[in-house]
Amino acid sequence: MTAPDRLRALLAKPDFVVMPAVWDGLTAKLTTGAGFSTAFLSGSCVAASRLGGPDLDLISFAEMFDSFNMVRGAAPDLLVLADGDHGYGNAMNVQRTVRAYGRAGAAAILIEDKITPRALTSAGKPCLPREEARMKIRAAVQAAKDSGVLVLARTDCRPTQGIDEAVARIGMFAAEGADILFLDSPADDAEIRRGIAAAGGKPSFVVLSPGGARATPTQSQAAELGFKIGTFPTGMLSPAAAGMQAGLAAIAAGASEAAGALPPAELRAMLGYADYDAEAKPFILPG
Repeated sequence: MTAPDRLRALLAKPDFVVMPAVWDGLTAKLTTGAGFSTAFLSGSCVAASRLGGPDLDLISFAEMFDSFNMVRGAAPDLLVLADGDHGYGNAMNVQRTVRAYGRAGAAAILIEDKITPRALTSAGKPCLPREEARMKIRAAVQAAKDSGVLVLARTDCRPTQGIDEAVARIGMFAAEGADILFLDSPADDAEIRRGIAAAGGKPSFVVLSPGGARATPTQSQAAELGFKIGTFPTGMLSPAAAGMQAGLAAIAAGASEAAGALPPAELRAMLGYADYDAEAKPFILPG
């Protein structure tokens, strides 16, 4: 069964799907080890890890795709929803992006309606005109037929164009054949319900990490509202950054490691040193 087929089967079940956000081999391996079967390759996490910077459309397709291949290499059974951002250009760029992720084994890919290149400010998310956004999602859906990869269509227009336009776009994207829908930055439960209703029974996606300018329900509340998938972009990133800061502070203070560091044996086991030895054993020459 292909990754998209496995994700479709998972979405057909009544359970709420929890997708930790990953950005490299280590986070993918930890996610699988923790028992999760799905993950979101987050653009914001990749930007943080590769650039040490914010998620402001500075990451390229090549960098994101390289990060995806890291994730797949470390956790080949993990069902990955890849952040395709705005598709890195026009509708033809969108098709190239979707086909590349589909061939590489992504279960799903996110395509959004932001304008690119963005204005030279970190504020706001200006979006394409509605019909231009429609064509990008239409292009994504057509390209997805080659591999079966699911298309998650996202609108970012709520802050700049209002909830009515955002809801209209969700309905339009669903009608174009998008498999999963994402209305970003709803203000409250009423707006959430409008977005989910506009999806017409197709799964709705939500960001559940705190701190954004949006309604942020808990996992149980999200399921009750009708969301199907929840992701957590800062769920590993923020504690990881805090842990690295603690490690640096401990070294600066004269210690060898922070108090919360993994014991060396546990770290080696997690990284798979014993697995390497077991897999290499058949290739060792006698004597």
